[in-house]
Amino acid sequence: MKLVAYARVAFVLMLSIAGVQAQTFKVLHNFAPGEPGDLLGTISQGRSGNMYASSLDRFAFGLGSAFSLNTQGQLTVLHTFNGADGEWPYGGLTLGRDGYYYGTTSSDGNAGFGTIFKMTAQGTVTTLYTFQGGDEAEPLSAPVQSTGGDFFGVAKGTLSSNGSIYKVTASGQFTLLHVFTGTDGTHPGAQLLQAADGYFYGTAHEGGTYSYGTIFRISRWGDFTVLYHFDFNHGKYPSGGLVQGVDGNFYGVTYSGGTNDEGVVFKLKPHSNVVVLHNFVSRSAGVYPLGGLVQATDGSFYGTTSSGGAQGNGTLFSISSTGVFRMLHDLTYTEGELPDAPLLQHTNGLLYGTANQGGPGNYGTFFSLDVGLKPFVKFLPSTTQVGTNVQILGQGFTGTTDVSFNGVPAAFSIVYDTYLVATVPVGATSGYITVTTPTGTLNSDKQFVVAP
Repeated sequence: MKLVAYARVAFVLMLSIAGVQAQTFKVLHNFAPGEPGDLLGTISQGRSGNMYASSLDRFAFGLGSAFSLNTQGQLTVLHTFNGADGEWPYGGLTLGRDGYYYGTTSSDGNAGFGTIFKMTAQGTVTTLYTFQGGDEAEPLSAPVQSTGGDFFGVAKGTLSSNGSIYKVTASGQFTLLHVFTGTDGTHPGAQLLQAADGYFYGTAHEGGTYSYGTIFRISRWGDFTVLYHFDFNHGKYPSGGLVQGVDGNFYGVTYSGGTNDEGVVFKLKPHSNVVVLHNFVSRSAGVYPLGGLVQATDGSFYGTTSSGGAQGNGTLFSISSTGVFRMLHDLTYTEGELPDAPLLQHTNGLLYGTANQGGPGNYGTFFSLDVGLKPFVKFLPSTTQVGTNVQILGQGFTGTTDVSFNGVPAAFSIVYDTYLVATVPVGATSGYITVTTPTGTLNSDKQFVVAP
């Protein structure tokens, strides 16, 4: 089913920002020996309000683990990989609509090419598929669930191959959609994005006309198009994937290239070329971004640099859709270094992230950044028909009196204080979802689309 395009309306601001606002950085957890380490992948908010991720566990001398962290930084290890069920889960976790968490391991105890798995919230892992080698090997990111329910992802490929794009069902039926040739990119690693038009957008880290990487689009049937070849001046080696802004444009970062070969923030308009919004040229403000961007509820994009700052440990920054750049926090070694993973905006309004190393013992940290944004709600899927259910994540749902789709009241059921299910009501149109709780009204961070 072709998706209905999101209406281009004004973004609902959770907070009106005047001038420069204060921000508060806080280390919530210092990783210790025997705990997860090498945190590189996606962090997902779960139905419980906790955050879920995976790691390599290099410092623990293990094969990787999956774990949860609450908003105060309390760590719970959910699963330790043993080789037979995979090893080295680089990519983090994606929350599926069935309540499972989906991820990948980049290697395994058999042929060593990696797996796709799903995991319960309690940590029981089921292997869905084992990669066969060549272009079908070494997935470095978690798959994303489409509006149709299937999962889509990329595999980096072995050193002698170029990588591929795949589809997999929740039951493990695997389809290879595209094999990269080199001229259209090589070694895709970052997570895919399903955009408002229903296509999946992503980046290849290398390859293309100049060997500096590409931006591509692919349909759920496998129709593939290269949208842009990075040329050094507009960046090289894209990292962290793409995000679609509320303006419909795509945003991302490259690890290097640009004015000083230290990375750029770029914008890609549909049917247009890449525009550089910011060149990383000041080491004091950070260089070499790796984790990509997240658009928060104030409309700004937030990210990290893996190096730079006063002590060279990396920085946190924000940038507007027009290129207004602000360095928000300069990491000290005790706060962590090498923040390589994407940030997550939790529905409590705060941004959360991980540092790969640094902190006491050099085992990495888990931190929050409060820039004054109000609580909100998230939903999944992003589009569905009248009469079907939508899952809503947030907080303070106990005692909720109303859930509305663009102003039309809906029937709903509270499952947890942090999770409820609502039915798309007759007469609903595409727009924002609101939840009226005893402490106030929470707005969704983006628009829900009512499918025909």
